[in-house]
Amino acid sequence: MSSRPRFSRCLSWARVTCIFLLPFVWSGFAPRVNQKEDLISGETESQLHQYSFSFSRFNWSHLTPLELKNRTVGLQMQSAAESTPYFTLEGHKFLIFGGSIHYFRVPREYWRDRLLKLKACGFNTVTTYVPWNLHEPQRGTFDFSGNLDLKAFVLMAAETGLWVILRPGPYICSEIDLGGLPSWLLQDPELRLRTTHNGFVEAVDKYFDHLIARVVPLQYRKGGPIIAVQVENEYGSFNKDEEYMPYLQKALLKRGIVEMLLTSDGEKEVLRGHVEGALATININSFRKDAFMRLYDVQRNKPIMVMEYWVGWFDTWGGEHMVKDAKDVEKTVTEFIKFEISFNVYMFHGGTNFGFMNGATHFDMHRGVVTSYDYDAVLTEAGDYTEKYFKLRKLLGSVLAIPLPHLPELTSKAVYPSVRPSLYLPLWDALQYLHEPIVSGKPVNMECLPIHNGSGQSYGFILYETSICSGGLLHANAHDTAQVFLNEESIGILHGGNQNVNIPEVRGCQLLRILVENQGRVNYSWKIQLQQKGLTGSVTINNIPLEGFTIYSLEMKMSFFERLRAATWRPVPNSHLGPAFYLGTLKAGSEPKDTFLKLPNWKYGFVFINGRNLGRYWYIGPQETLYLPGAWLHPEDNEIILFERSKSGSYIQTTDKPKL
Repeated sequence: MSSRPRFSRCLSWARVTCIFLLPFVWSGFAPRVNQKEDLISGETESQLHQYSFSFSRFNWSHLTPLELKNRTVGLQMQSAAESTPYFTLEGHKFLIFGGSIHYFRVPREYWRDRLLKLKACGFNTVTTYVPWNLHEPQRGTFDFSGNLDLKAFVLMAAETGLWVILRPGPYICSEIDLGGLPSWLLQDPELRLRTTHNGFVEAVDKYFDHLIARVVPLQYRKGGPIIAVQVENEYGSFNKDEEYMPYLQKALLKRGIVEMLLTSDGEKEVLRGHVEGALATININSFRKDAFMRLYDVQRNKPIMVMEYWVGWFDTWGGEHMVKDAKDVEKTVTEFIKFEISFNVYMFHGGTNFGFMNGATHFDMHRGVVTSYDYDAVLTEAGDYTEKYFKLRKLLGSVLAIPLPHLPELTSKAVYPSVRPSLYLPLWDALQYLHEPIVSGKPVNMECLPIHNGSGQSYGFILYETSICSGGLLHANAHDTAQVFLNEESIGILHGGNQNVNIPEVRGCQLLRILVENQGRVNYSWKIQLQQKGLTGSVTINNIPLEGFTIYSLEMKMSFFERLRAATWRPVPNSHLGPAFYLGTLKAGSEPKDTFLKLPNWKYGFVFINGRNLGRYWYIGPQETLYLPGAWLHPEDNEIILFERSKSGSYIQTTDKPKL
């Protein structure tokens, strides 16, 4: 999806008319309409309002991955003179009722639960993005294991009775860091993302060699559940290279993709984003009479597919919590079904931006996406039912000929005893447990650090140290935010438009420290090209460049916390200012369950449970609790570590209800 400014949540359905959809309506529903000119005539509109619609009952019980054994043609499009174009699956008329679930945002232990709930709601298809940045974190090093086991997720969908539409990028947006592109692409200042620039397509080709080889056996005609594959994502809003989309289309075809290809764009950008030979689909937030006009200009004799119907929206730090009324969602999906429009609900289940994966927007200023990707979706972040779920289940159940499966049971929640961290470790004491620092004459940004076989640092924090022997006006370009210290004393913040800090006069020479955090790379618009993090350019005092830097990479991976157990931790004082780690024990009993963490009086930081990064907390909100999956807890004692950037709090509490 695209990270556009928030949509209007108030829709006057009395004004919604369907005249621009009539060319696509099934002959059994529609009055005589054959020309686009008819669509805007008052007579045609009057005929429409006098027409009485009735739902069909769809029987697709034989069109499931488990039942459909003899396969030849897959998902196809049909168009006849006397009827509206429609999809077929193995020759049978078929509507796609899709819902988005991102496997990488859901603990693997809960994949089946979420898929079963999708099926029980009446959906027949799951859609998912594939995040390149997570699958190739270092150039040439690929990870399809654990929570990134795409094959296991796709096969589990088939076992559940769901088809799959795969959205492999390479760019996916998805409110994920850099729109799913790996940060090491930013090392070359000449490389142009999302174009046919040699450096970019060479990297895409190598990635696709690994990814598509895993996807090919999972296609419909190979016995798998994948019925369609999307080419890139919303390229119409970027549109920097007319050769790019055809290049990617060919890249998929020559590697063995044989199922239907799709493109996905906002309703206004579909003219620029589609590619010949692929079905154009659109992304919308409501059913409006004019939403399909540009799609009609692109393709008149093909069925309509709404690839993303936004049932909610994402949140950013410091903003409001976004919600969308369940009745509006019900009405929109009702209209889709009336006109037999295939659709995909984005999101059916949003999940969580665990760790450092969140993206960011930058319209008026940089705003990181919050840890929760609840999205006000059909299922909550923790997989619980919502009013939207029950309304859609009732609606979809009313048009399906076969009764829906029973509702899966809710995932149990628990409230655990509060945790008061007993030990702490200032960041400065933890530096020795990091990997060997980089020594450089000048500052080096994250992506260009000579670590990870030349792939640099993707996420987290980066610390710059250098010796200064005089005070003055410090200037540095820090992305996204930085704390400035003189030895261990905080003396200022670099953030946004403020890139200057006054350094007091010093006696002798002192240690200047600049701790910079990547708060999420922008995931939408041309600004993805400018997402280098850390310090970029020179650091000066009174316009004189500083030299001789020691640079520490703080990625805070699980291996770091294993080494940190050997540190000499100190008893927690009543109050501590400055970045530090706080250690406590969460007692989860014999059968751990899901819970939500509350961090009253803590300011800003990250929570690690048994070495797993749950994500960012920040007192400015809107998110006030962090989701803690019970599947990630051990029976009885669990190590909980907070990395607090500013000021210590007191207790870590749990609750069985989120506050977003």
